[in-house]
Amino acid sequence: MTMQQAVLGIDIGTSGTKVIVVGVDGTVLGSATETYDMATPKLGWAEQNPEDWWNATVKATQRALEKKTNLDVQAIGFSGQMHGLVPLNRDGEVLRPSIIWCDVRTEEQSIALEQTVGREQIIQLTQNPPLPNFTLTKLLWMRDYEPDLYRQIRCVLLPKDYIRYKLTGSYAMDVADASGTLLFDVSKRKWSSEMCQATGVSKEWLPPVYESNDVVGHLTDGAGALLGLPGGIPVVAGAGDQAAGAIGLGVLEPGAISAVFGTSGVVLAVTDSPLRDPKGRLHTFCHGQRDSWFVMGVTQAAGGSLQWYRNRFAQVEQLAANQSKRDVYEFLMDEAESVAPGAEGLLFLPYLLGERTPHLDPNARGGWIGLQWRHDLSHLVRSVLEGVSFSLRDAWEIIRELGITSSQWKASGGGAQGDIWMQIFASVVRQELEIVQASHGPAYGAAILAAQGVGILDETSESVHSWLSSGKTVRPKEEWVEFYDSLYSVFRQGYAASKDIVTQLNQLSR
Repeated sequence: MTMQQAVLGIDIGTSGTKVIVVGVDGTVLGSATETYDMATPKLGWAEQNPEDWWNATVKATQRALEKKTNLDVQAIGFSGQMHGLVPLNRDGEVLRPSIIWCDVRTEEQSIALEQTVGREQIIQLTQNPPLPNFTLTKLLWMRDYEPDLYRQIRCVLLPKDYIRYKLTGSYAMDVADASGTLLFDVSKRKWSSEMCQATGVSKEWLPPVYESNDVVGHLTDGAGALLGLPGGIPVVAGAGDQAAGAIGLGVLEPGAISAVFGTSGVVLAVTDSPLRDPKGRLHTFCHGQRDSWFVMGVTQAAGGSLQWYRNRFAQVEQLAANQSKRDVYEFLMDEAESVAPGAEGLLFLPYLLGERTPHLDPNARGGWIGLQWRHDLSHLVRSVLEGVSFSLRDAWEIIRELGITSSQWKASGGGAQGDIWMQIFASVVRQELEIVQASHGPAYGAAILAAQGVGILDETSESVHSWLSSGKTVRPKEEWVEFYDSLYSVFRQGYAASKDIVTQLNQLSR
């Protein structure tokens, strides 16, 4: 029997783990996803059990490999949700549920970092501001509120790194994911001794860091038996989901811009040196390719805003979708398309989960401005699409302030499959978009990293693009561009205009 060479890409996501099997020509031969839950034991908290990730990885890998008896797996690559804290004791056991990326309980620790280390100093050392999302603040929360557990820590990992440890027995982290810990010198691609010393975090807890396509271990015989694979397969470091997702889209060189419409929204620009926003409104991270970095702005609730709308307001559309066997989002897109730009004077602020770019405010709140009697659900959904698009333009405007120009935009994620949404977004940012059918998301980037690690691909753009296909093009609608420029100017006033009211509401609801 002729054996077919392949690589695996494993993505440890927030809602589930996805495993894909990719042939050496880039063809996806198999895939499977296993879901798990997120616990929210208190307001603002978000936790997951790392063993749920592990069990999902085992099951998804078994399913992805099912009935493929002639596979010769050459390497395994990883992607994963960023920032989540996985603290281990001396025996490699998890000390507590992981405090994941969207947990915002650590505002107190973020403020304390600004007061003790200094905001400007932190940005100077790490290229990033102290935000509740970053791993360091979660670690300091453990120090303050779970001191007995904190004293037992011997290693700190991120979500995908824990699964890689379970597969290989080796502690490791990649430069892209480490960039989101607030303990990493992004410009020098190494741990920051200064940040460790300033915060009291033992540098011995931090694992060795590698480039994303470096081989950092090999599949153990025991783990291989669980997955249905032989031991000894090379395993690469991998990358956080944003870096891996960009690689999977072919966003590799300066001038390439990625707009991701997932639960959160991201505008990411590749750079050949570590640029930073002096106000800390953007994140500056190492890319998953050598000698490459990226800056990105984040909207906390992009696709999440539309998902929230669907869950709260789209019961009729959901029923119709079930009866017609269509996706409910197709109905929502049809409703949005039936309304003129501006939704007849209705504006949506998408700050349902607080906001990162540009406001850096975990207490920001969303809402509609301008509701009138004549507005119906079609106006509401159109305003959601426009509000998220304006929020992502906020990120793009700051990226432009750094002198970054664009030669190519690629849009991906679930939201990018909505034609009307992409027409709105293209008109808001005044850019031509290539809509990529990246149904396998960061897992595909993880597979590319695995292929690079064992020499199937190299880091040149030509090599990576040999696995990729082009998507359809969406251009700005000229008759919308000027109007959206004017409406964007109004949108930019919404956060400041509502801030005092939101502050009072937050105080009353505590």
